[in-house]
Amino acid sequence: MDYRTIGKQLGSVLGEVLVPQNVTLSTMNTQYILIWDWDQNSTGRPATFTAEYIATVKLARNKTWVSVCNGTTAAFCDFTGSNLIYLGTFMFRVRASVDGHTSKWVQKVFCPHKDAVLGPPSKVELAPAGNLLDVYISAPLTSTQVPMRIFRAIYYRIEYWSQWDDPQGLKREVLNTSHTLVTLPGLDAWTRYCVTVQARYDYYNKASCYIAPMCMQTEGDTPHWQIFLYFLMALVCFLLVLLLCYAKFRCYKVLKNTFYPSNQLSYHIQEYLYDFPSSDLPCLLTPDSELCCDRLSVCPEVVLLEVHVPPPVTESEQDSGRHIRQDSGDSGMHSTEGGSAQQHCCSSAGSEPVGRDQEVDSLQMAEKVRMKEMGKTPVDGVVDEGVGAIFGHC
Repeated sequence: MDYRTIGKQLGSVLGEVLVPQNVTLSTMNTQYILIWDWDQNSTGRPATFTAEYIATVKLARNKTWVSVCNGTTAAFCDFTGSNLIYLGTFMFRVRASVDGHTSKWVQKVFCPHKDAVLGPPSKVELAPAGNLLDVYISAPLTSTQVPMRIFRAIYYRIEYWSQWDDPQGLKREVLNTSHTLVTLPGLDAWTRYCVTVQARYDYYNKASCYIAPMCMQTEGDTPHWQIFLYFLMALVCFLLVLLLCYAKFRCYKVLKNTFYPSNQLSYHIQEYLYDFPSSDLPCLLTPDSELCCDRLSVCPEVVLLEVHVPPPVTESEQDSGRHIRQDSGDSGMHSTEGGSAQQHCCSSAGSEPVGRDQEVDSLQMAEKVRMKEMGKTPVDGVVDEGVGAIFGHC
């Protein structure tokens, strides 16, 4: 058993409360948190804590402390919202209370500009600048998200390296600058570099932690082979798109000509397909259609005979004709090869003596009228050969 344990037991027997142990400050820029340790098993009962502060310039004439945490059970107290002056000096104190009994105060002097930890830059951005890189740096922020401009001597340390040549970042280039816009020198074109930045303040030997590395590739003049390669790739893409459009157009034309042909079938083929039972074409007449019938009269075609008038017959030829017919009548030899019209003509000529010249004139007149109706010019002295043949046989 050590003396500390004996002291705790003796203090508990005498009714004294132990003080908080290991009182420290956790700070970052303008964030201040007072932290302490407390052994709950030392008393066996829950404890509460009170934390206060006062400016050191007021200790001599005014001892009014400002209470920040009163009766809290947590082992810390946040002084960030107290708006402490960054260049001032303050006294912090804390004590414990158990069952109405309080411990002694534990005090700690705190100077923010000296003791507070400096935070890293709030924001860092990279941008290519040809074969170089531009680095944009934003100052650390206070607890109210305002840039810390209290440090005029603050500067930034930039470390950068080639990710391809030094992946682990063992050979880093270092650049110190107080500007918020920096161009990294000595970089190679088309090379990937990694950059990390920290804030520094040498007066109190303050240095923030480095931000996470950021990597970016530099640019440069595009080589001719790369330009030609880009052009070739663009040309190939254009040809592929053009070929695809042409293939779609051809497919469309083939499908259209297949299902909707522009050249229709001839009329007699369509009529045959309409009448075919298994045809997909619509039929105008179906087996169940109503049948309409009517009487049909068939008339023979009338054939008009052309009549040619022979030249006038002299009296000697008429006398010889009469003698020939008379001799044939006397001999009892009659020709039967002629038509019914010829027999009728001959019989009528033998039974009814009509003037042959008058009949020829009448037939010639009728022929002229018929030729005028047909649009032909009649010729004088010409009669149908059939009429001449009839009169010749008669």
